[in-house]
Amino acid sequence: MNIKFIPITSHNYDEVKNLHISASQKGNVETVEECCREAEEFSLWHPIAIADGEQLIGFAMYGLWINEGERGRVWLDRFFIDERFQGRGYAKPVLIQLIRKIHEEYGYDEVYLSVYESNQLAIKVYQSLGFAFNGERDINNELVMVLDIKNH
Repeated sequence: MNIKFIPITSHNYDEVKNLHISASQKGNVETVEECCREAEEFSLWHPIAIADGEQLIGFAMYGLWINEGERGRVWLDRFFIDERFQGRGYAKPVLIQLIRKIHEEYGYDEVYLSVYESNQLAIKVYQSLGFAFNGERDINNELVMVLDIKNH
């Protein structure tokens, strides 16, 4: 695997917006278009395409929400592997590299995410990487998970 994270620009937006989850996963994560609109509205969000070499395989969005906690919280707010590339072993290695990128960019030792309770496959992947539930729910009633990077 040759995982790369690519900023979304006017040059690649049309290709990136064609990335999507399977029909059975609808409702677990917003579309690329919805995420990019949110990033335009709130500059804290950084949407990126995920590629293996030159092939786009997924999407993520992350950012520092400064209105939470003492120093704010770094969120891996959106993540998915395109349905055409699911089941090929991408999720864990991509997430490991993405978490490293987020940690290097912000310098925070904790990364937060939220997930619907019904999304058991994602929960298992996140837990295998060290994410744990912290007892909170977000504004959409999703369960909040946190990864303590310094302990992993």
